[in-house]
Amino acid sequence: MMQTWLISGPPGCGKTTWMLHELKNHRGAQGYLRLTGVPAEGLEHGCDSGIDLAYLQDQIPDLRDLSKSSQDLANDTEDLLALIELPQFHSPEDSGVSGVDPRIRSQLAELQLRPDRVLHFGQDEGLPRQDTLEFSRLEAWSCQLQGRVWDPNSLSSFWFELVNGAYGDVYRAKGLMNLPDGRAFFCNWMVSQSGSQFLPLEQLAPPDGRPNRISALVVQGKALDSNGIRSTIADCLLTDAVLELHQAPQRERQSQPTPAN
Repeated sequence: MMQTWLISGPPGCGKTTWMLHELKNHRGAQGYLRLTGVPAEGLEHGCDSGIDLAYLQDQIPDLRDLSKSSQDLANDTEDLLALIELPQFHSPEDSGVSGVDPRIRSQLAELQLRPDRVLHFGQDEGLPRQDTLEFSRLEAWSCQLQGRVWDPNSLSSFWFELVNGAYGDVYRAKGLMNLPDGRAFFCNWMVSQSGSQFLPLEQLAPPDGRPNRISALVVQGKALDSNGIRSTIADCLLTDAVLELHQAPQRERQSQPTPAN
């Protein structure tokens, strides 16, 4: 039996983390979709840069991308848990599907997804409340970093500056960042939290040129210095020559035969 849940809430409230827990605990097939949300006066949604889906698919390799669905999933998938993430600043006036914006319902209809459960952070019991904040004004800025690799020390310095006000009043920041040793980290920060999360991805990129996985940064706040952010990021990224200096020893170690017992 297919279950379709629509989970909404403001930026940084914990939607993706909560959904990861629910998906991992489900024994059947799993699917995920992140919608872009609808505009609100003075409030900008963060760009859907593919960060959430990429992180979830790293943690759950068989997770289905429901944005590519073109058929009635209920007819060909047994025991599928389909979770739909919707960024939404304000609580819906009505409960259930009737409280979902008609524009969102139209998007779901095109994908043949019919929510049978609708939950909103800050309104429904059973959902965490500690990071559910009310925003009166919010700007958004994003940057695609596909194929880019960070100097590890520079990334640490930049992230510290970013979340501590060097580029404006940042309330929310998240990103997927590549490091030269093949690792990538899901970096996550919310103004209500005491610190940042740096969660390593399970999959390592091979030491053979630039990684082709999704990498991006999304920032939300007030008076954001987008030029300053962009300029500092450019200074933190490795050139091809420096990246090769990191990767050549890795390839050499991998090519060495394993000692016999």
